[in-house]
Amino acid sequence: MRSILDSWKVKFNERGFPHIQQAFVLPPEKMHELDPFIMLAEDWFKRGTFADHPHKGFQTVTYVMDGRLEHIDNKGGRGILGPGDVQYMNAGAGARHAEEAVDDDIVHSLQLWLNLPAKLKNSTPFYQDIYAEDVPVKKVGSAMVRVFAGEGGPMKPLVPFSMAEILLPAKETYIHELPIDDTAFIYVLAGRAAFGETSVILEQGYAATLTKGSSFRMESAERTKVLIYSGQAQGDPIVSYGPFVMNSREEIRQALQDFQEGKFGPEAK
Repeated sequence: MRSILDSWKVKFNERGFPHIQQAFVLPPEKMHELDPFIMLAEDWFKRGTFADHPHKGFQTVTYVMDGRLEHIDNKGGRGILGPGDVQYMNAGAGARHAEEAVDDDIVHSLQLWLNLPAKLKNSTPFYQDIYAEDVPVKKVGSAMVRVFAGEGGPMKPLVPFSMAEILLPAKETYIHELPIDDTAFIYVLAGRAAFGETSVILEQGYAATLTKGSSFRMESAERTKVLIYSGQAQGDPIVSYGPFVMNSREEIRQALQDFQEGKFGPEAK
């Protein structure tokens, strides 16, 4: 049974227009402790915040909590995601895209960055949109579990990981199964509960990393919603700079040069 390894209250920062508010649920400085996870950002934004920009060397998972998000790539692809929808992106060898709020919407999103192993840093970029109605919901006792990635989930990532959202009514208990050696963390979206073997109390706005183990327990004091992620550590060197995550400073320099020379393709608009 897993326990809470470390926990912290997420700090929200007012940004102004059009990037209204941002929080790093998983701060980038924790990336070396949380392999394969680079960061988890929570954002509230209007159109113009995430216009055309590049990525290279990692995967992203964008979960739309509220508002309508238009995704535009530089190969002519575009689509709109709404509340409960998720997009997976393998940036691989280099992706260039825009993520824009639709009309006057304020988008509330969570975006996870996951590392790619060295041998896949130059893999072919691709996207997968997953709509809320296509996400399976499992009833486990009194808990409702939405499975986005992992066993039974619709997401087809290049490097496997798991992502689930757990909704537990007040004064109930749920045990979540996890691969025994995966790095794992949780983010409490709503409510308050006792987590792990040592029953650490966490409430809305707290994140926590977990010890190793094959299962994780939560006991709710009130109606509680939690996101839980897990993935296998890769053990590669990690060097991150802006929208690039590589294995060395030289690879970062090359990624910057490639983007400046237009090797990521035309602007996404």
